[in-house]
Amino acid sequence: MEPDLIDLSTFHDLAKADIGAFSPKPTSIEGNQVEAARSFFQSPDGSVDIGIWECTPGRFTADRSGSSEICHIISGRAEVSRADGEMRELGPGDLLVLPQGWKGEWLIHETTRKLYMIQSAG
Repeated sequence: MEPDLIDLSTFHDLAKADIGAFSPKPTSIEGNQVEAARSFFQSPDGSVDIGIWECTPGRFTADRSGSSEICHIISGRAEVSRADGEMRELGPGDLLVLPQGWKGEWLIHETTRKLYMIQSAG
């Protein structure tokens, strides 16, 4: 019996990849931010989503109560802070892990693009 062939997906030059139209960021609390995202892969059960996200300067809240996220910053500069005030600065090439249950804020200094992998709880 011949094994099933699995497609090998590749995506090039993520800094310039088209991610579609920008729209207002619903959780923005400062800066009239707009964002866009493009999913490149979703697992068959929907628990894993990998793609690119970009957002303009400003501040927004984030809640990872139901999922964890890995972020690799492609371009831009931002700060991420936990609810207790602990803060991390991020720039191109940095990797951020937001474990399930994390809550806090992003402060985008320069339009920021990231590669994300979100894994839903369940």
